[in-house]
Amino acid sequence: MRSSPSIVPRDEAIYLVEDDLGPLGHVWRAVDSKEADLETVLSDLLSGQYKDPVRVVAFNLTEGWSRDVSEDVAETTRSRCAATGRDIPACLVGFVERQAAHG
Repeated sequence: MRSSPSIVPRDEAIYLVEDDLGPLGHVWRAVDSKEADLETVLSDLLSGQYKDPVRVVAFNLTEGWSRDVSEDVAETTRSRCAATGRDIPACLVGFVERQAAHG
C-alpha cells in the first residue's frame, strides 16, 4: 500500500506576517512554503515587501506549537539596521515602535 505524502511542508518553524493594507484591511500575506522561514521574512521586511506589518507569528505543525514572535522579529530588525548603520525602513518604524512598547 502506498503511503500519502505529508501535508506538513517541513519540520521547522513557519513564519507568517499580518500586514495592514489600510482601507483594504489586515491580511496574512501569501508566501511560498519554502520561503516562510525567519531569514526570508526578515529579508522581506527589510526590503519593504510589506506595507505596515502588524504582527509575525511562527508555528511548527510537527512539534505542535505556535506563538507571536513580533517582539523578537522587531528587535532583530532593529539590531540588523543598527549593525549596518541603516535606518529602519519607513514601513517598519511603526511595527518596531509598537513592539518595543510591549517589551
